[in-house]
Amino acid sequence: MNKNFKQVVFSGVQPTGSLHLGNYLGAMKNFVELQKKMECIYCIVDLHAITVFQNPKELKKNILETTAEFIACGLDFKKSIIFNQSSVSGHAELAWIFNCISRIGWMNRMTQFKEKAGSNKENASVGLYVYPSLMAADILLYKATHVPVGDDQKQHLELVRNIAQKFNNDFKSSNFFPIPEPLIQKKLSRVMSLRDGKKKMSKSEESDYSRINLQDSEDEIRKKIKKAKTDSSPIPGTIEELKDRPEALNLLSIYSFVINSTIEKTLNTMKGREFSKFKNDLSDALVATICPIGKKIKNLKNDQSYLLKILHEGTERANSIAEKNLDKVKEIMGFVLH
Repeated sequence: MNKNFKQVVFSGVQPTGSLHLGNYLGAMKNFVELQKKMECIYCIVDLHAITVFQNPKELKKNILETTAEFIACGLDFKKSIIFNQSSVSGHAELAWIFNCISRIGWMNRMTQFKEKAGSNKENASVGLYVYPSLMAADILLYKATHVPVGDDQKQHLELVRNIAQKFNNDFKSSNFFPIPEPLIQKKLSRVMSLRDGKKKMSKSEESDYSRINLQDSEDEIRKKIKKAKTDSSPIPGTIEELKDRPEALNLLSIYSFVINSTIEKTLNTMKGREFSKFKNDLSDALVATICPIGKKIKNLKNDQSYLLKILHEGTERANSIAEKNLDKVKEIMGFVLH
């Protein structure tokens, strides 16, 4: 479908506080691998963050912290474009154009608005309601052909595809925007809470014991894994036996992914062991992986000028692509260019 387009990956991360193990295993690790194969654009989506109120000082701190986390996890700002969304005005401009192309019925079907707004929909920001248009603009501004998504984000990408197709059809520009394809990480796309194996690991969960943060110390990691919810049964030999044991499945999946193995191999090795002993192995694996990243993050956070330089360079590279594509959109639509 996109054979006439250069392969480009786009993904965005909100600057809403420290990244956690779920972000690392579910996204960052994959981002690092993708930059070895394709042209990648990784954006700190600060315009998405302000759909709910952000303290200005905290927002600035979080943008720089997320930049540090990107680099510490292995993203290479010379290979990939790394920048913050608000520094490229084309995102907001194209989002307005897409607001005029999108249909209200499409927005009404977005389940994430209902989840985030909850029962207080009347008081939610208009930005939260139409943010899928901004997400479409983020991706299509760079004519990205591939988007890494988790299972819970497929609906949004389908909307992006609908917007791209409608623009191409409405303006008889059948090949202007690519129809982006999902890159779904099959091995492990969702890391669940350490307190509830049916809920996704999240920064918004009240208890810090529900997640491993990338800046946690060795002691904090070991304490959290020790307290992580499991059940009284030993480790089974097959995945089928884990069907009704979400917490056990979550910990075994995390361990397998961290040591670059498969859950089948882990079950084969660990069969019959008690979780109290397995948790020591899991803690060792997490400490070996997460603590070096945490140390790098702390060092990078102390060098604000270096982080600003990375964002400045990324913004210049992103703008050079965005301006050219946005001018072409305006020309197609009949705007007068000066």
